Amino acid sequence: MMNNYIGSGRIITTIIMAMCLRIVPWPGFLTGINPDWVLLVLIYWSIAIPERVGIFHAWTIGLLTDVLTGRLFGQYALAYSLVIYICLIMHKRLRQFPLHQQAFFIFFCLLFTQILLFWLKNIQNPAQLHASFWLPVFTGTFCWPFIYTVLRRVRLSRRTK
Repeated sequence: MMNNYIGSGRIITTIIMAMCLRIVPWPGFLTGINPDWVLLVLIYWSIAIPERVGIFHAWTIGLLTDVLTGRLFGQYALAYSLVIYICLIMHKRLRQFPLHQQAFFIFFCLLFTQILLFWLKNIQNPAQLHASFWLPVFTGTFCWPFIYTVLRRVRLSRRTK
């Protein structure tokens, strides 16, 4: 019973840290390459322990991300829920993939999220895609092995007795 509380505390702590990385004011060009840390953490937890982190969690955390970033209410909630749904369907396969194949999957998840958010933002006023559209997708893909390794160590670290 105590391990459930410890595990939940670790999940919540990592999500809060990802939200902090999401809203921290980055200097200059780093603002444009800041990946969606929250989504990356959610993807990891939904693949690692799908029975504990699911669509409801993605929806709730997406609503919190909407509030934190000042976006239209429900954009991130919708995007996160759809991506986590795909991750939950494929979690058994994704666990078996090596990190570079997982990164390929992460690339498409991040790209899907970027396209959906871009479309929702510009639904009334069409806009052109810029190079900055791709930067968070690529940086998130390149950060995936690091995020996977760190969160795996957090998940598997020694439990208190």
